[in-house]
Amino acid sequence: MEESYQFAVKRETLHNIHSYSYELEHLISGHSDAFQDMFQYLLSFSQGHLSSLLEGTYSSLSRHALPHVNQLFSSLSLYLRGANVSVEAAVHQFFNNLFPLVYTRLINPGIEGSMMVGSEMADCLRMIRQDVNPFGRHPAVMAQELAGALGAGRQLGLALEEGVEVMNATEHVSLSKECVKGLVKMVYCSHCRGLTLIKPCVGYCLNVMRGCLASVSELDQPWRRYTSLLEQLTHAMAGHHSLELALLGVRGHVNEALLYAQLHGPLITATVDKVCGLSTGEPTDMQPTIPEVTAFTMTSSSPPPSPTPSQPLPEQWLGQLAHLRSSFPLKPSKNNKHSLRTLSREFLTYLQRYKSFFAALPEMLCEGENVVDDSTCWSGDDVVESYSGRVVGNGLHAQRQNPEVKVRSPDPTLTEVKERLDRFNQETQERFPKLGQIEPWDELGSGETEEGSTTDCDDEDGCQASGDGPEKTSHTDASSEGKSIGRPPGSDSPHENPSKPPSVRVRGGSPSASWARPWSLALLFAALCLQWTLF
Repeated sequence: MEESYQFAVKRETLHNIHSYSYELEHLISGHSDAFQDMFQYLLSFSQGHLSSLLEGTYSSLSRHALPHVNQLFSSLSLYLRGANVSVEAAVHQFFNNLFPLVYTRLINPGIEGSMMVGSEMADCLRMIRQDVNPFGRHPAVMAQELAGALGAGRQLGLALEEGVEVMNATEHVSLSKECVKGLVKMVYCSHCRGLTLIKPCVGYCLNVMRGCLASVSELDQPWRRYTSLLEQLTHAMAGHHSLELALLGVRGHVNEALLYAQLHGPLITATVDKVCGLSTGEPTDMQPTIPEVTAFTMTSSSPPPSPTPSQPLPEQWLGQLAHLRSSFPLKPSKNNKHSLRTLSREFLTYLQRYKSFFAALPEMLCEGENVVDDSTCWSGDDVVESYSGRVVGNGLHAQRQNPEVKVRSPDPTLTEVKERLDRFNQETQERFPKLGQIEPWDELGSGETEEGSTTDCDDEDGCQASGDGPEKTSHTDASSEGKSIGRPPGSDSPHENPSKPPSVRVRGGSPSASWARPWSLALLFAALCLQWTLF
């Protein structure tokens, strides 16, 4: 009979523990999958955004450049999934592979017809790309932005996987003989006296459960630190739309790099000729292919001065081209329930409930119908009005004074889990030393409504991509029939590419900003006309 009671109480207690831990494990694993799905969607959209730029504006090199685009985003995808991949190396490899195509198809488009372009030429151009610096600072800036934003997302994914491992280990916690003995005494010994309906006293139950879960309670401090790091990583990744803007900015950085190479084409040709000896004569003096973004951008009859090896293009002209490169700000819709920031807010809301999970687990097991907090409760020896024993706290050290369960040694499995979690927390803190300095969204004035939707990110908030390429993204209300991002100017339908994500519509600015935009465009037009006249 005693063995039957031991088996029953052990099974019931483990079932109760699993019922409480299952929700937390499901929260972590479910959001781990959700974040990875969101990462892959953003990568897919950014890849399609960049591909549309190459196909629509730089069609001469798009067919050969798209495999390198796929390779770049495959590396970024592996990095976000935790693979040992360097973002900086992937970005620089992409531009290394892009340089031979740019040199032979944009800077010197006739070189392929006048000489044999082989692998030796391409290898030389790849090797000297970082020394020649044909794309200016844009590859380095792009690599830095991606590494910073994607680094937090990658670490968040690794942290969630670590949390799942911790929960899996705690699910297989073993109950010691002393624990099982104390549980039988608490639950079933009253039956021997015919008291089948009496419930244990709360203090008595807490002593038994805290003794049984002493090793589990030791996870409390590292778990609190772990959940704090999860919050900080989430803020670093999704705050100010950091990861989204970094991925959306890839298109702008690549476009600016290609414009830079075209503007400095003669200087690049002269430098390459000295190193690789590939020139077939005078370098091609061609103007950069700058698409018509708006009606007023290309109205002047005065062409920009041609750069020469000894006299590069003036910085004033690069400043003018910045107007052509910049994109309208991308604004998330208030009704978008699938944005990264919405997902992050949902995750943080749920996470708040489980910060003290391991310390509160004994109390949760001693709540509800399992115990009574008033008179006539079971104290382990008799029916009493209240439990008179000392109620101890959580943790191994406190169990020395536990009158109900003797804890002789810590659980080796849980000790290993604790050390592993401590080590992960330490490594994360060392890798991201400034995590604690990131302000929570509430202090940033996120303006979240009661329904949990986020407000539009206004122009002054800095939520603008670093560049959107030759084509400008139009502001379109989510309910209107807007054009998809990345559509070439003048086209009636987006490029048919099944590998690209569906079109995404963005919301425009506030009503007050809509009437002010024509005035701002007029002022911009006047400034451009003045600069054209000066040159």
